[in-house]
Amino acid sequence: MPGKRKLKFEEIVERFAELKDTSELMIDLAYSSLLLNNRELAEEVQRLEECVDKLHTEFELLVLSSGFKKEEAKGFLGLIRLGVAAEKISDAAAEIAEVVLRGIEPHQILRLTIEEAEETITYTPVAENSPLVNKTLREARIPEETGMWVLAIKRGDKCIRPKPDSKIQVGDVLIASGYAEGVEDLKKLATPQE
Repeated sequence: MPGKRKLKFEEIVERFAELKDTSELMIDLAYSSLLLNNRELAEEVQRLEECVDKLHTEFELLVLSSGFKKEEAKGFLGLIRLGVAAEKISDAAAEIAEVVLRGIEPHQILRLTIEEAEETITYTPVAENSPLVNKTLREARIPEETGMWVLAIKRGDKCIRPKPDSKIQVGDVLIASGYAEGVEDLKKLATPQE
């Protein structure tokens, strides 16, 4: 594959991965917003749904304007269909979050689950003096140190689905879930007082 086409192919792969990862993250956040009855997470899901719509359109336009030969382009048909599926997943996540945003009374079983849950959600910014800076999530060992699980990393206007090798940067906001006692421990790690 010549250099220019290879770069175009790599760009298509990157865009698809971002579309897929964002829609998967939305499902995680939507269920968390529902189970924890958390409006802030539900609003994040709605914001991400708008981003996925834009990502999906850009992805399809990129594939359609790729200029690959007919025999090369055939394989992209399946990729376009996967892009449509990822966009539908994001729509479904937004519908789940809408339940929280509308204040619809949860079913009795769900309400009991919410009441019994000892979990909470926290949004914790990462300061320059944090020992977490430039560490991967694996290296940071946040669950072991705090009992909190990182659901997402908010970086600027993007939300990143965390992976063990995701690096934590100054200014990131860690969206984490866990027992209430772990919130202070996470804040001390992410934003230590001098």
